[in-house]
Order: sequence, then C-alpha cells, then structure tokens
Amino acid sequence: MAAPAELTPVLTAAEVDALIRSAYPQLNGDGDFYQTLEVFAGGCTVRLNAGERHLRPGGTVSGPSLFTLADIGGYACVLSHAGPDALSVTTNLDINFMRKAEAGPIDGHCRILKLGRSLMVFAADLVAGPDRRTVAYATGTYSIPPKR
Repeated sequence: MAAPAELTPVLTAAEVDALIRSAYPQLNGDGDFYQTLEVFAGGCTVRLNAGERHLRPGGTVSGPSLFTLADIGGYACVLSHAGPDALSVTTNLDINFMRKAEAGPIDGHCRILKLGRSLMVFAADLVAGPDRRTVAYATGTYSIPPKR
C-alpha cells in the first residue's frame, strides 16, 4: 500500500543528517554519535553509537542519552516529511525505560502517527543489544513552523 502524499519523504537520510549537523553542531561535537540511518514513507530510523560518554555508573546508557535519541528521531521525521525547516521544535516527549541499554549501537525505529500543518505526532521504539529488544519507548509531538 502506498503512503499518503503527506507521508512521502522530501529529504533523504543524508540530507537530514547534513541539516542537523548544520543547525545543531553541538549534538555530536567531535564524534558521529547520533545518525539518521534511513528515511522511509511515514518514518525513519536513527542511531546512537553509545560510548563511554553516554554511560552512567554501572555501564548503563544514561536516560538523557536515550531521551535525546528519541527526540532526534522525531526531529528527523519532521524534517524529512514536513520539510527542511530547522525551526521545528519539540512540544512534548514522553518516554518509558524498559530495560538496561549497554554501550554500542541503539536504534530508534520511528513512525509518524499524524502529520498535520502545524503538528506532527510520532512514536519511537528504541532497541539495543544482540537480541534487539526494546530498551525504551517514546511518543512525542513536534511543532511545525508556518510556511514563510
């Protein structure tokens, strides 16, 4: 089944990453920790390459790092589907932490639940480890600026 026209991407993963690097250079600093892996009709996949800087005591990836991954997933969805306006902002983000995430790749499988003129609602399933189990699940809303 084809995606509705409003769920057809207007940017590729590489274009989203370039826009994020330009608009938000402090996100990755001197690394390539947060990435957009894939953009598809109605969603995207983002990754956190979690290393030492993302760990809290006990070797667990910190909640703020996972929260950021979910937020970046929403940002990648809104940029890739509503257009390349870096002024889109988070208006809500709820997250449930399910289990411990260790250093390594953590993928955020994001899908758009609703895309309107001024708001986009999304869900993000964050998976990690060799069994790719859910470590956190988030839902959020992004505000889309009016077309200029």
